[in-house]
Amino acid sequence: MTQQGVRWTADQVLALAPDASSRKAGSKLGAAGPWSEAGSSGEGAVWGLCKGSGSKPYRTVVDTTGPAYKCSCPSRKFPCKHALGLLLLWAGSDDTVGPIGTEPDASAPPWAQEWLAGRRRRAEQQDRPAPVAGKGGDTEAARRRAERRAERATAGVTELEQRLTDLLRGGLAGAEQAGYALWEETARRMVDAQVPGLAARVQELGAIPASGPGWPVRLLEECALIHLLDLAWLRRERLPGPLAATVRARIGLPVSADGAPMRDRWQVLAQYDTADTKLTTRRIWVHGAETDRTALLLSFGAAGRAPELALPVGLSIDAELSAYPGAGQLRAALGERHSAPEPTSARPRGVRTHEAAAAYGTALRDDPWLDSWPVTLREVIPVPAPEGRGGWQLADADGRCALPLTAAATARPGLWKLAALSGGAPVTVFGECGHRGFTPLTAWPAAPEGTGAADASDAAPQATALA
Repeated sequence: MTQQGVRWTADQVLALAPDASSRKAGSKLGAAGPWSEAGSSGEGAVWGLCKGSGSKPYRTVVDTTGPAYKCSCPSRKFPCKHALGLLLLWAGSDDTVGPIGTEPDASAPPWAQEWLAGRRRRAEQQDRPAPVAGKGGDTEAARRRAERRAERATAGVTELEQRLTDLLRGGLAGAEQAGYALWEETARRMVDAQVPGLAARVQELGAIPASGPGWPVRLLEECALIHLLDLAWLRRERLPGPLAATVRARIGLPVSADGAPMRDRWQVLAQYDTADTKLTTRRIWVHGAETDRTALLLSFGAAGRAPELALPVGLSIDAELSAYPGAGQLRAALGERHSAPEPTSARPRGVRTHEAAAAYGTALRDDPWLDSWPVTLREVIPVPAPEGRGGWQLADADGRCALPLTAAATARPGLWKLAALSGGAPVTVFGECGHRGFTPLTAWPAAPEGTGAADASDAAPQATALA
């Protein structure tokens, strides 16, 4: 496969780090000093021995086509600091880890070959079509399980509706007095009813009374959205099929990616993690060069462990995606990969700020519970918001319109990266546009003279991750 040996940038490697401490420790190991017997192959394998505190060096191997990692160190982080250091070494301009494009795994040591071969065997097994169940009993049992879960969901939704009714009948002031206890207990009831999507929404209500002035309006808005979702589930038989699928996904019932595979060269626009006490969720936004479609890949990891799927910003991959059902849903599952990820300087075609707001409004018609919508803004400048409003905004270069940044985006270090990248000049920014404002995730400087935003040349500046 062509250009599998193209090396990543240091920023793309560090984007894989599970946390800031791993990023710092990995950076220290990105020099040749502690490494020996390092090498790489044309099929995306990188390996090496790293001197540690013990008598034996740590064996580290990375498959960049995943990417996936294996290290003999005791760290429970993925990737560990040794894998990050090895990739940084590989990303450098010298040939410390071997020339690019050598014969696949020709010089890899046996321990690295064994792990790589095992990964390929498992990948081949996963690519095989699953056997079709030959017994009608299996289908009937699955139908009965789905019916029982739907009954539990309906019971939970009915109970939640009663609790919302009691809250509004008694007045919203009661929510402030009750604090988190009211909503935590209600959320547990929704977990028992196997509707985790509703449980998450209910849990978020507990923080609203402490969110500052205007909280009753915000609480009423969120209660109204939950009420709408409850009614949509109770009357799902009357809904169009795509909207019914959206409702099913929003309350948290399992759905599977059943859309026809879409093969394209998918550019990684953004990757960021959110975590709670039980789960780390990784969101990866990708954009198809030929289909001009944006899709969301989700990956999950237990608390304290990074999700397995990692696609650094600025790479593109020839792969197949299968869409999940639902009206206006962008989530997809990553299927067969036809090439290793490789750097790209392309960028999506951007829109103006007022067009981004309109795109979010249109998406709400299909999914009223949508918090944000992915858009790429072109020729915008980060500037402080007008006096009295506070915060920052992204203004069109002509000064006609602007989108405010979310409070979370204003507090992130990424805002200063964006301001430094712009330097007062227009930039292209990808992010999420919603009712709370715009959250920038990735940015590109102005395209070089003579190149379009949608078709930047290989010499064009690469993406800068802001999340």
